[in-house]
Amino acid sequence: MNKIFAIALLSGSFCLGQQTKNLEVEKPIRNLFLAMKTADPELLKTAFSDTGILQTITKDGIKSEDIKEFIASISKMAKDDLDERITIEAIHIDGNLASVFTPYSFYVKGKFSHCGANSFQLVKQQNGEWKIQYLIDTRRKDNCKEIK
Repeated sequence: MNKIFAIALLSGSFCLGQQTKNLEVEKPIRNLFLAMKTADPELLKTAFSDTGILQTITKDGIKSEDIKEFIASISKMAKDDLDERITIEAIHIDGNLASVFTPYSFYVKGKFSHCGANSFQLVKQQNGEWKIQYLIDTRRKDNCKEIK
């Protein structure tokens, strides 16, 4: 009986530790979308590393966007104009590297605009905080499952 209790306790501790790691990795991602929804450029800046890369896969190839320009464009929006709703499907962590995959639905002023998926690569900074190093996404208007 004591062995079963010890195994259950250790398993629970592992799961709790993994959940904590996942929440730490999710934080800059959640902050990114909260900053977009609230049009908060200061919060948005905290989500990315200093050398972060932002790209979109288009029908014509890969389009890169300057993160400073992206932040500036978000700051011109009104609160609640943009709403990107995500589902976190997978988080993989190895040391100071994390990979997160999130399908999404995007709304502009309450109207469905498009959907796709985001692929995040995050790095753990020397201060222990996770930051988005690389974000690439897809965008489409068909075959979408709206995320509520």
